[in-house]
Amino acid sequence: MDVTLTVNGRQAQVEVEPAETLLGMLRERLRLTGTKEGCNEGECGACTVLVDGLPVDSCIYSAAATSGRSVETVEGLADDDLGRELQAAFVAAGGVQCGFCTPGFLTTLVAVLRENPEPSEPELREALAGNICRCTGYSQILDAVAATISGRNRR
Repeated sequence: MDVTLTVNGRQAQVEVEPAETLLGMLRERLRLTGTKEGCNEGECGACTVLVDGLPVDSCIYSAAATSGRSVETVEGLADDDLGRELQAAFVAAGGVQCGFCTPGFLTTLVAVLRENPEPSEPELREALAGNICRCTGYSQILDAVAATISGRNRR
């Protein structure tokens, strides 16, 4: 079946199998490999992308369900001021260790900060509950978000 969607601001038409996941379509058909395959069960958040601005686990999200929708991946964040600021803050705060989980964290956080530019730490922790990091202990990730918020408030 053919699916027409917008990916990172560009229209795409992709032929997908009925049971194909969004993750498979992104990585295999569109060669957008920044989105990572972790648990393949929707539990770890490594595959998080934004569909119409909302975070979804692309490993369990149907590719066919993206027809007519907008998908934003970590690659698309390079064209977004907030995405670039978060990426730089992750590096500066040591929020990137092995980096495997980072795309999922970044896309989730962009959605959170677009919705609420100044979330509390409990709100951030709740929003990130679906993202697992085995390297950082999360404090550096929260530090990166705090630095991003602080930098945006100084403008």
